[in-house]
Amino acid sequence: MNTKLIKRASELRSHGFTTGEIADELNVSMDTARWLTLQKADEKKEIKQPADFAINWKSLGASSSRLKYISAALGDMAMTHGEIDTVIGVAISGIPFSVLMADFIEDMACKKTSLAVYHPNKHKKVDNNGDGEGAISNNFGSVEGKKVVIVDDVITSGKTMREVINSVRDHGAEPIACTVLIDKAGLSEVEGVPVESLIKVSKL
Repeated sequence: MNTKLIKRASELRSHGFTTGEIADELNVSMDTARWLTLQKADEKKEIKQPADFAINWKSLGASSSRLKYISAALGDMAMTHGEIDTVIGVAISGIPFSVLMADFIEDMACKKTSLAVYHPNKHKKVDNNGDGEGAISNNFGSVEGKKVVIVDDVITSGKTMREVINSVRDHGAEPIACTVLIDKAGLSEVEGVPVESLIKVSKL
């Protein structure tokens, strides 16, 4: 890991970010985020670090037009799995994709498509190593009785996606697909739900 990543993790921690939020912001695993926050930016000695890839998609995230095109591609892949009632974005990074995807799917299917938001457990201020459940926001659309597509930016291990799928099912909805910008785990499905990604990262 480079010094810039360690420094950024330290800055995020000093601003009160949880390990899960740091992992999401840097697009690394929870283990890597923990490791980064325990390092000092100027430390020279070698300490065993988790094997991981840091993903930086700022060139997309900083441009509304690029986000729109990427979201349309994700929406197009999601629609191959059937009719979609609701797109649920995983906070924080999945939300921009979910908003634009819902709009794209509604235009393409000529059918109202609602938007829901999921707050994962790893973002809770009590840092509990990501164990437990998150919550579907009450400020957006309901998923109850709906056919749902879940969208996030990156799958690292699949743990958050499993959490969302189980929560969606607990609310009486049917998750028909998971869509992500980047799949670092090389998954074809999670909990029986197909995973569609624009980019799959493989270790050789």
